Amino acid sequence: MKSNKIDLTFFDTVHDRKNTGSIKYDTLPSGRRYNDIIPMWIADMDFKVPIEVENALLSVSEHGIFGYTNTDDEYDAVLGDWYLQRMNWQTQPEWNIKTPGVVFAIAAAINAFSNIGDSILICQPVYYPFANVVTANKRNLVASQLQLSGGKYEIDFDDLEKKITDNSVKVFLLCSPHNPVGRVWTKEELLEIGRICLKHNVLIVSDEIHSDFIYKGSVHIPIASLSDELAEQTITCTAPSKTFNLAGLQAANIFAKNPVLREKLQKACTKTGYSNLNTMAIVAAKAAYKYGEPWLNTLLEYLQNNISLLHNSLAGSKISLIHPEGTYLMWLDCRALNLTDRELKNFFINEAGLWLHNGSTFGAGGSGFMRMNIACPKSILKEALSRLDKALKERSYL
Repeated sequence: MKSNKIDLTFFDTVHDRKNTGSIKYDTLPSGRRYNDIIPMWIADMDFKVPIEVENALLSVSEHGIFGYTNTDDEYDAVLGDWYLQRMNWQTQPEWNIKTPGVVFAIAAAINAFSNIGDSILICQPVYYPFANVVTANKRNLVASQLQLSGGKYEIDFDDLEKKITDNSVKVFLLCSPHNPVGRVWTKEELLEIGRICLKHNVLIVSDEIHSDFIYKGSVHIPIASLSDELAEQTITCTAPSKTFNLAGLQAANIFAKNPVLREKLQKACTKTGYSNLNTMAIVAAKAAYKYGEPWLNTLLEYLQNNISLLHNSLAGSKISLIHPEGTYLMWLDCRALNLTDRELKNFFINEAGLWLHNGSTFGAGGSGFMRMNIACPKSILKEALSRLDKALKERSYL
């Protein structure tokens, strides 16, 4: 995984993304009055991909033929090296089912391992497609609410187990690292999740799409890496999309060690009519995992600086930052503003000129919070924080 050295200033460049079909920049929130809004809601970054990825895509484009394409041994090798070196997780190529995305894989898993009316468990507040895909597939949504204590979210394991037994839960959707609260679960927490799920024969579907965004003091551990038993009862969902800003290319790698689970999941994917990754997704993913490590390491340093900037800016205000252990999505506690969720949304959009993601979207425990994407050049973040500071002062919140 060698690459050209990346300087921090690489991420300072502001790229104009308007009129590119970008969901982030070419859509506007409802009820908007502010003309020049800064979008900080959806989870993609405002940074260019590693140059090696760009060059690999250009090379394929210049070739000019875009027939059916499959992954090769090199793809498997660089992917395996990535997880072994960065997470100490030994995977095998045959475990991997390629899908267009993690949410697609979760939906396929729900259909493969449960029936209509069965219960699926999540921990809220959590990435909202979890709930959406459960209810859309006519399953019973069961939620165990995360507990905020001393500025840190924790799992209520007693409640988690009770929800499993009371509802005969078939599948637990784990978000690791957790979006939106920024937790990176410890080994002890993951082992307790595993103990409960193994005890009650609950399949774990672990969304680990943010696993490369881990900050100092935390370590991401794939839950499937903790024991052979857990590996046999876990489906691990990964993707280069968040790590390398490749979401639009639609590629994910879904690992299932258990051959019985893997066959069932593959059949569920096949039923949708899906077959192979697209050509550009394969080329980009392979180049990213092969050459992108220096780029990512520098990006992590840049994001850490952005987090410090955000933390310092909010000091003394009525908005507090929940300390992020992972992801580039910041969870802001705005409850001290004493606004309804509707009023809070209006305040950020029409008074501060910032489009954040409403915390209520993420389910139980999300009311009064906002999710903020800080994966942007420092100059944009500074402008956003200046606007927020001004809006808070005008309301006498500072």
